[in-house]
Amino acid sequence: VDIAKSAGMKYIVITSKHHDGFGLWDSAVTDWDIMGTPYKRDLLKQLADECTRQGIRLCFYHSIMDWHHPDYPVRRAWDPRPELGEPDMDRYVTYMKAQLKELLSGKYGDIGIAWFDGEWESAWNHERGVDLYNYVRSLDKDIIINNRVDKGRSGMAGMTRDDFMGDYGTPEQEIPSTGLPGVDWESCMTMNNTWGFKKNDQNWKSTEQLLFNLIDVVSKGGNYLLNVGPTAEGLIPEPSIKRLREMGGYVRVNAEALYGAGPSPFEKLPYRVTTKPGKLFVHIFRAKEEERIDLHGLENNVIRAYPLNDPSNSLRIGSYSSRTSQYDGETLISESRETSVVIQATGLKPNKILTTICVEIEGAPIVITPPLTQAESGPTTLSVTDAMLHGGIRIEEKNGKPNVGYWFSTDDWLEWTLEVHTEGPYKLTAEIAAPGDSAGSTYEVKVGGQSLTVSVDPTGDWAKFKTVPIGTYYFRKGKNTIQVRATKINGQALMNLRSLSLVPS
Repeated sequence: VDIAKSAGMKYIVITSKHHDGFGLWDSAVTDWDIMGTPYKRDLLKQLADECTRQGIRLCFYHSIMDWHHPDYPVRRAWDPRPELGEPDMDRYVTYMKAQLKELLSGKYGDIGIAWFDGEWESAWNHERGVDLYNYVRSLDKDIIINNRVDKGRSGMAGMTRDDFMGDYGTPEQEIPSTGLPGVDWESCMTMNNTWGFKKNDQNWKSTEQLLFNLIDVVSKGGNYLLNVGPTAEGLIPEPSIKRLREMGGYVRVNAEALYGAGPSPFEKLPYRVTTKPGKLFVHIFRAKEEERIDLHGLENNVIRAYPLNDPSNSLRIGSYSSRTSQYDGETLISESRETSVVIQATGLKPNKILTTICVEIEGAPIVITPPLTQAESGPTTLSVTDAMLHGGIRIEEKNGKPNVGYWFSTDDWLEWTLEVHTEGPYKLTAEIAAPGDSAGSTYEVKVGGQSLTVSVDPTGDWAKFKTVPIGTYYFRKGKNTIQVRATKINGQALMNLRSLSLVPS
């Protein structure tokens, strides 16, 4: 509890019972629990008491699937027990409800969430999900129940349709690319590759990546459920503790921008943004002492801007507004009026990983996102700052210009929607940088239904950019979608991508 609290967490979800059916509390309906061991102490009661003492909300994970109970009908080939008799799912549900009543009737305090899992097997169905949801709600009218109480979850994406039961969605090991407006959700993710403890899994996410995930989730309107896998001795591994302590330091400094904060009003920005009434919080990773923050499309009057770690430092604010604007050497063309607020941050005292700028505005944020249109003549350049980013990739800066970096996963991709005036074939090129160990990596570039796979051509360094050919695509008049997706990653990361360009073929 102390480790969770120091990390800035507000609630703990503990596995009361996992798929093996073993209970970590003193259950009156089975001996397959903690009291059947030499330890003979109720782990959940001890945890509940400490959560109450430290002001952390306790929640229970509970598996619907049960590999041990003889009435659960999906039997495992590796089950060493002799013939268990004919299973009876109705009898099993009665047993499960009895255990849930033990957990949710007050002995363990005011439980915040009933976090179900294991609903995907054939033994469970929608009718049973509705019944179990209503039963848990009868035990505690205020408890929050996740959507895995019912069927219908769309795989790891974790969301279900409105006609299924559950109070919120549960994306697993992923963060929805654009958030889920109007829907409550919580991404559950591991600190390395595994949910439990595996001594050989030392593939720990960095503190920076974990912080980015947290900011990314909050900026899209969700919660971040970060897993730790204790050892057989009940200890949280030291690499987990180190990262949680480091995260807690940043969370405390930036608490105003995280707790109770809403999602970003911007469709496309190089930074993650969270909101509160009258405030925007711009989260900058690896900030420098001088930063230029461009809030494209923001129409509100800005009152003040300052870093949360140095509130007395009032930053200089400027803006421009016109149909065609010259900005950093790029001509921005819009069919509607384009407004941009520019914050010149000087004398920053940047934190090592994350620095957050508070921007006070008048009223609720008003953001106009102009369409991305083909240049009137010559090549059309698609900057990564105009793209929608999906997954863990993010904007960084090399040689004073923005690029997409941190391309560690084949689940990461970016996308532009371009309005084309002249239909026909176009040659596509990319401006990339990559060190030698990226050789053999590949990425897919799609335009509508057309797709080409391209091998990364190393440039020798992450900051050494060059223009490489992609191929020829046919662009239709009107809106065209262009995507770049990683398909194979060698070395540390795929590549750094600065832009795509297209010219008539």
